[in-house]
Amino acid sequence: MFRKLVAIEPVGIVPHVENKLKQFAKEVIMYPDIPMDSNEIALRINDADAVLLSYTTTLDAETLKKCPNVQYIGMCCLLYSPESANVDIRYAEKNGITVTGIRDYGDEGVVEYVISELVRCLHGFGANDNGTDTKPWFGMPSEITGLKTGIIGLGKVGGMTADALKFFGAEISYFSRSEKEEANAKGFRYMDLNNLLSYNDVIICCLNKNTVLLHNEQFNHLGNRKILFNVGLSPAWDREAFEKWIKEDNICFCDSFEALGSIELANHPNVKCMGVSSGRTKQAFERLSEKVLKNIEEFIQNRKYHQ
Repeated sequence: MFRKLVAIEPVGIVPHVENKLKQFAKEVIMYPDIPMDSNEIALRINDADAVLLSYTTTLDAETLKKCPNVQYIGMCCLLYSPESANVDIRYAEKNGITVTGIRDYGDEGVVEYVISELVRCLHGFGANDNGTDTKPWFGMPSEITGLKTGIIGLGKVGGMTADALKFFGAEISYFSRSEKEEANAKGFRYMDLNNLLSYNDVIICCLNKNTVLLHNEQFNHLGNRKILFNVGLSPAWDREAFEKWIKEDNICFCDSFEALGSIELANHPNVKCMGVSSGRTKQAFERLSEKVLKNIEEFIQNRKYHQ
């Protein structure tokens, strides 16, 4: 059992699961807002031995050094690799701090977002910000059927998006770190990145946080009159190269400002950004909460076993 567990920011845990946290800590503190800086983070953690946080706060080595009692960090968000994490995993490992994360809790909402925005774009549904009617992307209303669509990053959300688009009849090709037999068996075609960009009318980036693959060379291959989605937690591109590309006859969809990389870019007429994560749904919070609780339970059970 923890002596003190602190959620240093809103972590998306639903109330009935939040109550269960009290079974695993003598004292539970849940902060309702995001800390302003590292000093505030350290003050919130104080002498706690367990910490919860989401993707909006960075917990680096310098902050952790100020909190020597921490034994467990529960990331209430994705944890794919030390490089993409918002917690200094290397420091934690060296100092005996266990860090857990979760996966596969908000993917369904992301897939729905892509389908929704793509259908609106192809059919010309809705209105522009200035009140004028939108125009169908290809001049007349079009279906997803036969649409040449490239997926960059065929992990869980990329795979689910590809499956959903295939159901609607899209022609799917993909680029990932390696060719995937199960994807090929579905009829998806593996292509190198530059060929994927040149060939397809729609590109959907489903990359880990802080993974940048689109530079000037890639945007030159992508060309113009293209539809670009980014559903990661950070931009998949160099900002300067992206800003040059988006000035042309192109359109980019991002659900969150984090995915876009800049609130200012959201005002660009060729950018469609909602400013909210499409994966943060009622059902996603339920899945997240249960997985966070399971990680804590397993850590405490393992610690009892080794004592």
